[in-house]
Amino acid sequence: PIIPKWNWSCLPVIAGAIRKFAPDVVHIQYQTGAFAMHPAIDFAPRLFPLFPSVPSPTRFVTTFHDLRVPYLFPKAGRVRDWVTRELARSSDAVIATNDEDYLKLETWNLKLLALIPIGSNVPTTKPPNYQRTTWRAQLGIAPDETLLCYFGFLNQSKGGETLIRALALIPRAKLLMLGGQVGASDPTNFAYLAKVKTLIAELGLTERVLWTDYVPSEIVTANFFAADICAMPYLEGASYRHGTLMAALAHGCAIITTQVPSQKSKVKSELPILQDGENCLLVPPDDPRALAGAIQRAMASPALRAKISAGARELAQHFTWDKIAQQHLDLYETLLR
Repeated sequence: PIIPKWNWSCLPVIAGAIRKFAPDVVHIQYQTGAFAMHPAIDFAPRLFPLFPSVPSPTRFVTTFHDLRVPYLFPKAGRVRDWVTRELARSSDAVIATNDEDYLKLETWNLKLLALIPIGSNVPTTKPPNYQRTTWRAQLGIAPDETLLCYFGFLNQSKGGETLIRALALIPRAKLLMLGGQVGASDPTNFAYLAKVKTLIAELGLTERVLWTDYVPSEIVTANFFAADICAMPYLEGASYRHGTLMAALAHGCAIITTQVPSQKSKVKSELPILQDGENCLLVPPDDPRALAGAIQRAMASPALRAKISAGARELAQHFTWDKIAQQHLDLYETLLR
């Protein structure tokens, strides 16, 4: 890394790198928490043309990974919104990764807007000599038990409490929590994790909830394939902005997740959709009983699990990195014509 700290001093350093490499396109991958919550990067496309060291015309592209009102500095209000819009409007092209953000960006009077999704960052390569039955036994899963899994950090928006309350309604099932427990960008995540663990203890589920913490990607893959069902009850509904969902799709998991308001008719460049009963099961957000009911429905029907698993794997073919790379190249070529 060439940036020791994200603040105003980073701009001359980035300008120097642009002078050195003379790229045709500078692409900013934007999410507020990734830049230490400092606004310097938001003004980069506007300010860099003023640097004599930055060759002209250098094109600036920004991918917005999440436009939801952030948990980070929530009191910033209008200032935060203005700064974010400044980055979008001064960029030569803007990319949304999901329909929800595309719809919002569409109202911002941008120079060029594209919809390009993210893919899975977890390869589907199993450990050598992987045996599903043996792996499940090592996890302590009895032959007559169902193994649920959840992937990703816990925070208020991910529906962790909903999942735990649903688990309490389901006999003969255990829950495997895959990956690190919390992200470092939001201090409130630790308080939320403590709240979830307290709920687990209060409901007598301590022995039925297993935690992996950080593990290599091939271990994540092994656990995905060991699970019968992947439950991710996002409170705001499932979205392709979630890398955790993209990983579950890529692994062909039998996914149970949450509904989102239908917006497909409003989006010009459509992504394929999550379809209840075809590539997942969909339930209302923040509804433990509905979630438990869907899990039990899937538990009772190997054929249903196989169907939505195959549907997830087919859906994931729309989100391969080769296709995503080509979409980016097409956008860059459009800019440089």
